Amino acid sequence: MLYHSTRGLDNSKNFSEVLHAGLAGDGGLFVPKFIPQLNLEILNQWRHLSYEELALEIISLFSGDCFSRAELSEIVIESYSGFHHELKSPLIKLEDNHFFLELFHGPTLAFKDFAMQVIARMFAKTLQKRDLNINIITATSGDTGSAAVEAFKGISNVNLYVLYPHERISQIQRKQMTTSNAKNVKVFAVQGTFDDCQSIVKELFADKALVSDVNLSGVNSINWARILVQIIYYFSAFYQLKDLSAGNLSFSVPTGNFGDAYAGYISKRMGLPIKKIIVATNKNDILDRVFKTGVYKSDSVSKTLSPSMDIQVASNFERLLFDLLNNDTKEVRRLMNNLSNKGHFNLEKKILTRISKDFASRAVADSDTIATINHFYNEREIVLCPHSAIGVRVAKDFIETGETVVSLGTAHPAKFRETVERALEVSIPIPPALEAIMEKQESVRVIPPNKHKVAEEIRKSFLEEN
Repeated sequence: MLYHSTRGLDNSKNFSEVLHAGLAGDGGLFVPKFIPQLNLEILNQWRHLSYEELALEIISLFSGDCFSRAELSEIVIESYSGFHHELKSPLIKLEDNHFFLELFHGPTLAFKDFAMQVIARMFAKTLQKRDLNINIITATSGDTGSAAVEAFKGISNVNLYVLYPHERISQIQRKQMTTSNAKNVKVFAVQGTFDDCQSIVKELFADKALVSDVNLSGVNSINWARILVQIIYYFSAFYQLKDLSAGNLSFSVPTGNFGDAYAGYISKRMGLPIKKIIVATNKNDILDRVFKTGVYKSDSVSKTLSPSMDIQVASNFERLLFDLLNNDTKEVRRLMNNLSNKGHFNLEKKILTRISKDFASRAVADSDTIATINHFYNEREIVLCPHSAIGVRVAKDFIETGETVVSLGTAHPAKFRETVERALEVSIPIPPALEAIMEKQESVRVIPPNKHKVAEEIRKSFLEEN
């Protein structure tokens, strides 16, 4: 399997190269040359596989000869050994035609664990083979950073640098990142928004000398491996459902950077019988707006009760754009240049028609988020995190039309304890792993929203170790 950039100037990379590079050299995102197609026979054969066995089959379709089957099996088994539920992503029923996929049984209690645990071990294996050291930079709106710290801490050959928006994530999310005490991890609080953090990462990758000098890589959802591993739980959810009418299944996905929703879209392209990927956003509704109007224009980032979705530039939308434009890399470059230079671009009506075949979208206000948390606690004694509540609220608009909808539960409610307890006016139990970090000493540096401090730290660490 080979990969090429959405902007057409960085082509024919193998899986290992794409894993290590993160962002393409031309500023685009890597996508596979083709999407493997699964027929009904294969889908039926996979029905009784364990989560680990399913992961092995799906990842191997995209990883080429990067790993032997034995190596990949070892990676997968080790990656999910720290999850707290036998099914890894159990499905529960919320109401008629409405199900909830619990994606928070990993080490940091968020869906980012599914991919991060796997790719950390992929990095370890490939770097060991090449006797190579690498520096990883990631921007986070909360859960990516904590999942990355947990997965990469103590891994030899890797230094991890995490950027998060200062005072814009939950206390527990912050402490999961800042209390690891791992020598190979450095955490920076950026005085700005997640978009500022993401912009710094892209600027660092645009510095060709830095990338070359320190072997810079990334593990945001700009890294194709993140998308790949998130595909697996869409299949797992499908196999957990019973008596489902063909083509009547949709997924409601709380999303900011569009990575999780894009993974669902790839699942559909592979042959999973999905009707729609329903994009659920908060007040930062750039995805909902572009789907409805064709205008992709970022506004100022609003602070909401669902901080991990407080994003106005959804990087993974470029991957969908590449598909919608029939792999026209020149047109992708033109639109992305317009976004950089003019702050927006417009999509033609025919493109919106194509989007509507695979996607739907809604935006949810904080008041609806609170109401949804209250409703499911009072009616079912189910506690939702504010991000999961957005997906659940949006799904209700679709189950009323007769669709079966699976809402993705993206994080354990205890990670957003203050918001949930304020909404319910009751205390919620805190898992022991989260209680333990609250008293630990934090290590974090507050920096302005520019790349120079981060670049300086990366160069310094690299020189000290080489």
